[in-house]
Amino acid sequence: MASLIRFRQLWSPSFSVWNRNNSVTTPLLQFSSAKLSYSITATHASASASASATTHVGVVTQAKNDKERGKPLRVALLCGGPSAERGISLNSARSLLDHIQGPDLILSCYYIDSDFNAYAISPAQLYSNTPADFDFKLQSLAQRFKSLHEFVHHLAMAVDIVFPVIHGRFGEDGGIQELLEKANVPFVGTSSEYCRQAFDKYNASLALKRLGFATVPSCLVEGREIDKKVVIEWFESVDLHTGNGKVVVKPTRAGSSIGVEVAYGVDDAIRKALNIISQGIDEKVLIELFLEGGKEFTSIVLDVGPAADSRPVALLPTEVELQFSHEKDKQEDTIFNYRRKYLPTQQVVYHTPPRFPTDVIERIREGSSLLFRKLNLKDFARIDGWFLPNPVPGIDSNHTFGTTDSGTIVFTDINLISGMEQTSFLFQQASKVGFSHSHILRTILQHACLRFPSLASCIDEWHALSRKLEVKGCGKLSSNNKKSDRQKVLVLFGGATSERHVSLMSGTNVWLNLKGFDDLDVIPCLLVPADGYGSVQNQNIDDVDWSWEVWTLPYSLVLRHTTEEVYAACIEAIEPDQAVKTSRLRDKVMGELGENLNKHTWFEGFDIVDELPAKYSLEQWVELAKESKATVFNAVHGGIGEDGTLQLMLELENVPYTGPGPVASRTCIDKVVTSQALTNLVGSGVLTIPKDVWSTERILETPISTVWDDLITILRSETVCVKPARDGCSTGVARLCSIEDLQVYLNAVRSRLPRLQANSFSRAHGVIEMPIPAPKLLVFEPFIETDEIVISSRSLSDGSRSLSWSGENEWVEVTVGVIGKHGEMHSFNPSITVKESGDILSLEEKFQGGTGINLTPPPPTIISAEALKNCKKGIEAIAASLGLEGFSRIDAFVSVETGEVLVIEVNTVPGMTPSTVLIHQALAEEPPIYPRQFFRKILDLALVRTKYSSQISFR
Repeated sequence: MASLIRFRQLWSPSFSVWNRNNSVTTPLLQFSSAKLSYSITATHASASASASATTHVGVVTQAKNDKERGKPLRVALLCGGPSAERGISLNSARSLLDHIQGPDLILSCYYIDSDFNAYAISPAQLYSNTPADFDFKLQSLAQRFKSLHEFVHHLAMAVDIVFPVIHGRFGEDGGIQELLEKANVPFVGTSSEYCRQAFDKYNASLALKRLGFATVPSCLVEGREIDKKVVIEWFESVDLHTGNGKVVVKPTRAGSSIGVEVAYGVDDAIRKALNIISQGIDEKVLIELFLEGGKEFTSIVLDVGPAADSRPVALLPTEVELQFSHEKDKQEDTIFNYRRKYLPTQQVVYHTPPRFPTDVIERIREGSSLLFRKLNLKDFARIDGWFLPNPVPGIDSNHTFGTTDSGTIVFTDINLISGMEQTSFLFQQASKVGFSHSHILRTILQHACLRFPSLASCIDEWHALSRKLEVKGCGKLSSNNKKSDRQKVLVLFGGATSERHVSLMSGTNVWLNLKGFDDLDVIPCLLVPADGYGSVQNQNIDDVDWSWEVWTLPYSLVLRHTTEEVYAACIEAIEPDQAVKTSRLRDKVMGELGENLNKHTWFEGFDIVDELPAKYSLEQWVELAKESKATVFNAVHGGIGEDGTLQLMLELENVPYTGPGPVASRTCIDKVVTSQALTNLVGSGVLTIPKDVWSTERILETPISTVWDDLITILRSETVCVKPARDGCSTGVARLCSIEDLQVYLNAVRSRLPRLQANSFSRAHGVIEMPIPAPKLLVFEPFIETDEIVISSRSLSDGSRSLSWSGENEWVEVTVGVIGKHGEMHSFNPSITVKESGDILSLEEKFQGGTGINLTPPPPTIISAEALKNCKKGIEAIAASLGLEGFSRIDAFVSVETGEVLVIEVNTVPGMTPSTVLIHQALAEEPPIYPRQFFRKILDLALVRTKYSSQISFR
């Protein structure tokens, strides 16, 4: 296969394509190194790090003096940790940072790595996607503490209270809590003693049984030498077939989803238990009876009582429904695993409240609250369990709690620090009963302060400061500012492409960030096919003349993982019987909460109004935008959101919108046309990749050997990359190394598989989400070989991490954001994309928080300053040539020697999720642009956009 070094020798400067179808916020803790520059291997703290530490100490000293004068509360946000859930911890920390900070609260950020090294980090650094994104940069960017003892001593002097969001080991097992207790540092959440009891699933089950709750039969195994006889005896004791009896195997001391697998029979159960142990997840493993026919639920519990009196109230629980859109899905684990929990997928649907009988819902709430109190939990927690409509053999009937007329309730897992991602169960359930993200987090924090006498006396002063700042409009949404006085913003997301779920993530993030501005009235809107999603999987999106509708959404209906789920929630919400049931349950919960919270002087009621969604045709919605003088923030990836259709509709009605205009959008959505449009830039250091285009219909009818021979001949490469011609950048992209790989891919297209499982091809790769609806055209390109970039997973002796890169192939893959007015687009510093598994970035690595590595800006030992300058110049030339405006993202390969750019594709509606690389690049600007200001800048550009294409009509 031709490497990129030989690329210019093999291909003439002119573009070459074969088309067989004749269609071608101001940081409160300001670090001097917030620009996030770094060296490859940081062995000692640099001068900038020293300056950072000095700045940090200065802020802390000032904060301490302010506190003595009744000034803002000082809160430490603590994230990271040694468990596999530390990436999720970063997501939670980002969410907390977004929603809890304000002028009345000084928030300092701290990170603990996998080796228990503690660091003070900047808020900018917290937005890095994964621990690997900045672990190896910590020595030059952060203040490292010599020991955990020094760290907690610092906290005792520097902050008033700690809000730990470390999930799993050390965060929920009592580890960090014990350190804080010994140093007399107040913190949010349960004490170390009761964390230890509740976190260990085996010990927790014993405690539940003693309290009279129904429990799941289980067998505890430990160590690397598991006694098979003991496991056989347990299988027989619960009437399970030793050869294929279905069980769940999970670590006893990990999060609620790490390492959890289904096993069949004794041998499989032991093998998977040993796998958990060998991976170092846990040395104690539970083998549990699989609750066949059960319905899983999760319940958030909030303590609302006075300091010395626990009065827990369970919010409206959530039912977790697993769905299978394809027979292949049924062969996978039938459990709510890590991937289903944290990545948008149609395999899981949430229902809040559950679709259970009312007596079951009330019994779940009662049991959750009772457990919270009996287990001595504090402030908040999440309790998981199962509702069993029918008797399950093996479940002990000798219990005092759990039986209802409709079935049995079994509680299984206690989560001491529930996840706090933007659409997590905490926020889903809280919004159903009147709490915004900010309000629920501040309520938890304020309640925690009540438990510490030194803070309880300051609550009223802190609240008075908060009210004073709110009246002045200092960073909080003032209730005195009427909606009619604010600029209306319609955030549109959804659609029918394979990236519609990522669009939901993007739109949700934009909506939540823009809601923080006092002068904006921001309304989330879902774009869906007029007949729903029932026929989407059976259509080619390019062949369908879609008619569309838009739903304006109330707060609680936005917080879902998929567009189908939001749409179903809209239909359910306006169904009379369900609406009445939900309203009654919500009123009951709000009554219980209000009865206790209203006794606290700092509680001023709920801030989410109960509303119903409203439906419009797309044309009616555009007219609504025009009449209300709204600006549309477009977050619809692919389809009409990115091909110029929506842009033209809005321009014809003079409705401002974000992103490029119709012409640029229609050009960039098509990867072939994009390349053709850039052939004039060869002299400016911009190259394009040759392409071979096939219609899906024809390629499925052509002998596979003919297709493969043609591909490797035309593209002059033994390895090819395949992708949809007019889809987003994250689905259906695969590396094919043989005719057998091509056959696997085409079989998936023919069978309309929702995904290809990891390692389906000859080379290792992660899960590949396939485009649904099926694409009309497939594009094949030479696979571009780049050198592997490796970031060490373990720290060196001095606590630093290293990065290695051989540099043999000269080229690296980058992604670059551009922002600005038409003709004046500015290139951010590129990010080098690092693939953690396989040859193609997976959907998780692009969009799921806690995964994926981006080096922002590129290390100078990989790309020289001169090459970087030329690269940015080439990127800006691309933006100008394509007529981009507002903001976009350009993916490319870059020569580390010359800065020449080899274009992959251009995204005019790029991902805007909390972990998107564009946020990293904005933070690397000087001065840093924080997410809220970044989205506001994009919005403001929409108001001054040049309407140069308003008269263009599309065929």
